[in-house]
Amino acid sequence: MTKIAVIKTGGKQYKVAEGDKIQVEKIEGKEGKKIEFKDVLLVADTKGTDIKIGDPMLKTVKVSGTLEKQYRDKKVTVIKYKNKTRYRRKLGHRQEKSLIKIDKI
Repeated sequence: MTKIAVIKTGGKQYKVAEGDKIQVEKIEGKEGKKIEFKDVLLVADTKGTDIKIGDPMLKTVKVSGTLEKQYRDKKVTVIKYKNKTRYRRKLGHRQEKSLIKIDKI
């Protein structure tokens, strides 16, 4: 039976299984580095018979993965505008991200 887990990183929660690839906020490190996620909120099997829920985190469970790629996401254009005052601003933002492959739960 395969396991699934809910982990917390970068202020967001992700549902992962072994072999999944997820895009998360940038995690420091070089490509190929092993990473452990200690903030595990839930672990269960795919059938839903064996479920462990943290309060708020599970202390004994860790999810490990490999950092595969560091990159920047697509550009997001931000426009600020106020009418009748001649105020206009155009900004762009590219979020830095990491691609992680989940190895073991």
